[in-house]
Amino acid sequence: MKSNLQKELWNIADLLRGKMNADEYKNYILGFIFYKYLSEKQEIYVNEEMGLVEEYGVDYLHLDERIKDYEELMESIEEASFEELGFFLKPNELFNYLVKKANGEFGSDTFILEDLQNALNAIEQRVFGRESEEDFIGLFEDVDLTSPKLGKTENEKNALIVEIFKSLFKIDFDIKNPRSDILGDAYEYLIGQFAAGAGKKGGEFYTPSEVSKILAQIVTLNKDKIKSVYDPTCGSGSLLIRTKDYAKVSHFYGQELNRTTYNLARMNMLLHGIHYKDFTIRQGDTLTDDRFPELKAEAIVANPPFSAKWKGKDDPTLANDERFIPYGALAPKSAADYAFVTHMLHHLADDGVMAVVLPHGVLFRGGAEEKIRKAIIEKFNYLDAVIGLAPNLFYGTSIPAVVLVFKKCRENEDILFIDASKLYEKGKNQNYLKEEHIKKIIETYKDRKEIEKFSHRASLEEIKENDFNLNIPRYVDTFEEEEPIDIDEVAKEIKELNKKEKEIDEKIEKFCEELGIATPF
Repeated sequence: MKSNLQKELWNIADLLRGKMNADEYKNYILGFIFYKYLSEKQEIYVNEEMGLVEEYGVDYLHLDERIKDYEELMESIEEASFEELGFFLKPNELFNYLVKKANGEFGSDTFILEDLQNALNAIEQRVFGRESEEDFIGLFEDVDLTSPKLGKTENEKNALIVEIFKSLFKIDFDIKNPRSDILGDAYEYLIGQFAAGAGKKGGEFYTPSEVSKILAQIVTLNKDKIKSVYDPTCGSGSLLIRTKDYAKVSHFYGQELNRTTYNLARMNMLLHGIHYKDFTIRQGDTLTDDRFPELKAEAIVANPPFSAKWKGKDDPTLANDERFIPYGALAPKSAADYAFVTHMLHHLADDGVMAVVLPHGVLFRGGAEEKIRKAIIEKFNYLDAVIGLAPNLFYGTSIPAVVLVFKKCRENEDILFIDASKLYEKGKNQNYLKEEHIKKIIETYKDRKEIEKFSHRASLEEIKENDFNLNIPRYVDTFEEEEPIDIDEVAKEIKELNKKEKEIDEKIEKFCEELGIATPF
């Protein structure tokens, strides 16, 4: 069920929905929400944590040159803001200032389009050379205020932006409350809605929350604290962020290929209250441009693009890459699934846990994938569990997916198979998991329980007997026996039906004779 905040934000999105598609207007809406968030963070920090109101009797929004030692005060505010917040906005660059200007509170000039562009530019320009540069640079590059889709003239564009800002102004994000994650949850909700609206493209940047809960709980099982969590295809960052619901995470690492989605992930981290010093999100192709070569993560979660194409054997450097060498083969160019898996295994700490969403083909496909699969199981003993999910859970594809769980130091000699393909509720456009479904999957994995027609612990010998084919029906018997049929009873029913059919035919023939027409048989 939507919260009031989610409804308000979705209604604001309606202002742009008729002008562009979901993949475009999400950049504006999420960008404006983020700008308001940064502005409010700046005001709260200066007014309360730096004590501006208490010491000077004026709030940051109304701070100007009339204040004693104004220049020195602004310099100290800027330095403190960069240290604590990672960014800095002047009073006349704040969201609330622009809304007041649009309302005519500072004179007859109510045109804010240029002021907004200057404010967004200022955020980026000031982080150059700062510790937070990597986290803030380019965040608003997808908010194109010159786009004709916002309006034919500058005044039309300004009118639309003012309408959006006035609607956003009415919403309380409750960011003063350290225990509140209302804004973060609403932002996640909007990302999910945009993913659904974007169709196939949506699956590129968002993992459904129910699936992210499964992965996050698996990698944090029996842990209160985690040093590092890593997602090499982090999309909007939802998987990384979800882990903090179950354990305290010291640092988040993510890499994302798509530039727009990379920006979205960094915004999402900040909006969920994750300090800029506590996350590192980088852009690039994970398989050919590993941006974290030295990382050994305690937890890894990922939902890589299913069976994506990659360079594979066409790039001779990959054949000698230490991420892929140990497994005796490179993943085929047509399906990079195992390239992602072995990349992640390379970055997994010895005491770490890794959970990754993949298409079912990784369980049984032959050739190079079979060699890699066999090495992972027989040579290294890394595979801990195989969890089959229901179909139509993901945006952009109706195929069922599987969660593979890996550990480098496994305590178990068997591999747990869970067939959760029948655990789902039908939604309007796609299926979804209920909390009770998630709970059953997690408890079964945690206790490694064998449940008839649901889970099975397969020994290495059993896996070998199946030629390292991991197709779940080979290990979990879900065959439902049909009720026995009483042949004599069926014969009796057929005789009765034949008798009734003959009686009906006789009646029809009699009616036809009375009407003087031919019978239909």
